[in-house]
Amino acid sequence: MHTILQPEGWAKPIGYANGMAATGRMVFVGGQVGWNAACEFESDDFVEQVRQTLKNVVAILAEGGAKPQHITSMTWYFTDKKEYLDNLKGIGQVYREIIGRHFPAMAAVQVVALVEDRAKIEIQATAVIPE
Repeated sequence: MHTILQPEGWAKPIGYANGMAATGRMVFVGGQVGWNAACEFESDDFVEQVRQTLKNVVAILAEGGAKPQHITSMTWYFTDKKEYLDNLKGIGQVYREIIGRHFPAMAAVQVVALVEDRAKIEIQATAVIPE
């Protein structure tokens, strides 16, 4: 079971939680990028890379017996803050399509580069499967 941690008097965040508490078996998803199972990029579009990245996260969760609603924490790394901000509507749509209306603790960070040159986004996640 997950509990959202929201200090009294704090404004409610939109699209993420400030913190989560959970007990159970943990599943760790290493940084995923927007390429397919053959490690090939099918698009250079930011939102399409987010879509594929989230699909990759969900596939790894499934291998560990977890579902999107078990995610307790995500860190998003992107190479262009402006591109990220300019695409929030599309990102929100694909997020809800793939993850649902589950909003774990999140951090979003602009980085100078990602290891894969065509990658525009990389997402790392932690999930806890309730006991």
